[in-house]
Amino acid sequence: METRECIKNRRSIRNFTNQEISEEILRELLEAVRWSPSWANTQCWELIVVREQANKEKLAELLAERNPGTKAVVQAPLVLVFCGKKGVSGYKKGVSLTNKGDWFMFDVGVACQNFCLAAHDLGLGTVQIGNYDHQSVDKFLNLAGDVESVAIIPIGYPAKESIAPSRKEIENFVFLESYGKKC
Repeated sequence: METRECIKNRRSIRNFTNQEISEEILRELLEAVRWSPSWANTQCWELIVVREQANKEKLAELLAERNPGTKAVVQAPLVLVFCGKKGVSGYKKGVSLTNKGDWFMFDVGVACQNFCLAAHDLGLGTVQIGNYDHQSVDKFLNLAGDVESVAIIPIGYPAKESIAPSRKEIENFVFLESYGKKC
């Protein structure tokens, strides 16, 4: 699949078939994460693969009430929890180099996107979930103090095709030379 086609056609999928994901496919997806760009090649992401049904159900309990991704976490054959190691990305000798502070959210976000696009390219569906009790998930997964969960991504074969929502026109978000000056 062409990259631009993959970007335009990828959708958030919340309903999956019961078809398992092979170790070979999982490995390909993890390679997509491995090759994600990051600040000074810090590669601050760390992933947890969740297969056990009881663990998926516990993660689902920790999502925000009425989160539309809850069913997907329970139903998906695999759930990945993307985490970031704090104090690495965006730092040099322990000092933050930007006024944004830790850059780990950005780097983990790029890794998530690589993962989701690679999954779509392989015929799989994903949805990125960020609305959950992060502290409880971190505790449940035994994360170290310098590692935090960032996103929960259920993955599986889509049960049905998803239709693209409308998108803003380019003219509505691109400015020329300074903010507010339309192209």
